[in-house]
Amino acid sequence: MFDRRKILLAAAAGAIVPSWGLAQSGANDLAEAQRQLIFGTGAAFDAAAELIIAHGQADIAAGLILAMRYSRRPHAEFVELLEQVTGTQAGGDWNDWMLWQESHPELVPHASYAELKRDVFLRIDPNFDDFLRPEFIARDRMHIRLEEIVWGGVSKDGIPSLDNPELIAADAADYLRDDDLIFGVAINGDIRAYPLRIMGWHEMFNDVIGGVPVALAYCTLCGSGILFETDVEGRAAPLVFGSSGFLYRSNKLMFDRGSNSLWNQFTGKPVVGPMVNSGIELRQRPVVITTWSDWRGTNPTTQVLSLQTGHRRDYGSGVVYNNYFASDDLMFPALVDQSEFGQKSYVFGIRVQGEAKAWPLKYFDGPTVINDEIAGVPVVLIGDAQTRTVRAYKRRERNFSRDSRGIISDDGGLWAVSEDALISGDISLPRMAGHIAYWFAWNNYLGAESEIYRG
Repeated sequence: MFDRRKILLAAAAGAIVPSWGLAQSGANDLAEAQRQLIFGTGAAFDAAAELIIAHGQADIAAGLILAMRYSRRPHAEFVELLEQVTGTQAGGDWNDWMLWQESHPELVPHASYAELKRDVFLRIDPNFDDFLRPEFIARDRMHIRLEEIVWGGVSKDGIPSLDNPELIAADAADYLRDDDLIFGVAINGDIRAYPLRIMGWHEMFNDVIGGVPVALAYCTLCGSGILFETDVEGRAAPLVFGSSGFLYRSNKLMFDRGSNSLWNQFTGKPVVGPMVNSGIELRQRPVVITTWSDWRGTNPTTQVLSLQTGHRRDYGSGVVYNNYFASDDLMFPALVDQSEFGQKSYVFGIRVQGEAKAWPLKYFDGPTVINDEIAGVPVVLIGDAQTRTVRAYKRRERNFSRDSRGIISDDGGLWAVSEDALISGDISLPRMAGHIAYWFAWNNYLGAESEIYRG
């Protein structure tokens, strides 16, 4: 470990001389010092630490946090430097300091930071240059903070999307167990099932369902599979998405293959790259999580993903991310208010007319009907927490409940539940788009603007 007292005395005396032989000074020297903290050893590391302490400004914290993750030096050495330049004791590891950084959006990193981060990430995968071109990671060009983009452990397309994947009839899907969870989608009479045990390895499909080009963006880390329309007004062809290898607040950043822009999986908006100021927000389509037996029972003509995906993976039940799903912990840092709900408690969320609302899944304990509203729109939600299943419909002026016959309205009508609508005679109440997510993701991205249903 470096001698902190010696470095502080040297800084106070002005005896700071870079030991890696550069004739540069000022900002250039600080840029090199941060590189030496990551890649340097011995005297080069100590000299870099001297310059950082002499600089003494919190704008260098982002570089230190980056160095903490990728240097082979002990975390304690970077904690000492961070405490010195920030005047803060935030914790003893990278996760703690990432949370500190997220809680200080007012802190602008040193001018050298963007190129430092490019250098580190391009050493991991040169293809990351597709996303991190200097003109696109300038602070005034991004809709998220560069310092909060983290590497998720894979290369670009290291989690391969399924593009127009092979489907088989329900009777041929003998690999599925009755209790396997699936993403169920029905558009214009075209009914599909995408098992989570397969989608967990791919996190994205691009397909055409019922004549509508769509992509399912599944972030395993935040528990959300969101179905987006990809045919965007003003564009000649539908967008096609993949997984970038990057995360933002433990949420995947997907990318479109046309422009290599990075998109927030949770909001359906571009956040880095050429598409940033396009004004595009992808339209959501309804999707449901339910068991294979329930889906097949109500949708006997469904097709389902084949195991012949073109990739070699272990698609067994309960294999992919099994440890993560069984734990209460996050894999990557993200701030979350846990005063009411655990960070990995499930919620069902709807966004409509610029407003958002979340219904904690605990309120669907057993088959449950909830009458509520969002943005002044009356809605009815029919769900079951055990299978993580929730469907939402516009209820208009009616209230609904469940009895031994099924779903009934307050005027005595009996209603059939379909993937498109609630139906009674010639009356049809349309389905609303929504999705399941872990509470931490909903709270982190939509906490300030979202209502919460509290029973």
